[in-house]
Amino acid sequence: MSLIDPRELRSAFGAFITGVTVVTTRDSSGSPIGFTANSFSSVSLDPPLLLVCPGRFLSSFEVFSNCSHFAISVLAEGQEQISNIFAGFKGDRFARISHEADENGVPVVSGAAASFSCATEQVIPAGDHCILVGRVIGFSHSAKRGLGYSGGHYFSLGMERAAAEEPGQRQIAGVIVECEGDVLLHKADGGYRPIQIELDGSVPIRTALADHLSASGLNVTLGRVYSIFSERKGGRRHCYLLASAKGSDFPGCERVRASRLRELEYESPALRDMMTRYGLETQTGNFSLYIGDDQQGDIHSQD
Repeated sequence: MSLIDPRELRSAFGAFITGVTVVTTRDSSGSPIGFTANSFSSVSLDPPLLLVCPGRFLSSFEVFSNCSHFAISVLAEGQEQISNIFAGFKGDRFARISHEADENGVPVVSGAAASFSCATEQVIPAGDHCILVGRVIGFSHSAKRGLGYSGGHYFSLGMERAAAEEPGQRQIAGVIVECEGDVLLHKADGGYRPIQIELDGSVPIRTALADHLSASGLNVTLGRVYSIFSERKGGRRHCYLLASAKGSDFPGCERVRASRLRELEYESPALRDMMTRYGLETQTGNFSLYIGDDQQGDIHSQD
């Protein structure tokens, strides 16, 4: 039996698209505690059960593995900052968010897509985590879309769909491909640009890009939408996705460190702005979604 590389296994697990939750309870002194988790799942309707998997690396692991009640807040689109607070902030996390107490006095996140109040049903040791099974004793939900997470990045499916459904015939579809801290770019006469193709609107963007990348001999995994904008003068619509690549042979591409993206000359000011934003966002790993035209627009899901 071959040894499994934990880092590669984590990457493989990360291919599974999940939502994002904040799990909360109170410690023995009554102080609220919480952490961010995507290891959440429904279990049963009758009886109503769910589970979440706290890691043993958590400073609050002993509290959660011995708590009598806990709550789970399913974060909505636009709540990335809340996720980041509960994933890494070391101070008073609850002072930085809006929240209210459930019937058991456990805090739940205000504005969440859904929340569940639970009594602990069972705690099962499971390797470097435990499986915390809760009996649902109260819940609420709204029409808000949940925040998505895959491959280490947040995404907002609702905004991506709305943008992708905007009318338009002539399209430029492209990918910002990351490989070990580098970005793969094409160098044209007018400057640098991401890998891109022109479409007539009859083929789905992801399908067309996947076919083009495969035909070009590039082993690339497509991610979420990063930028959608139209040309004020030309009328074309541009849609760029995030992507990742493995390997060392990328025909026709130049590898550029993400930290150097702002230094390059690009084919257009819109590409310059997009790639500069990408270079800055690689420092935190929190990638936003731009929707607008080639001169101005809105940045969504930005921390």
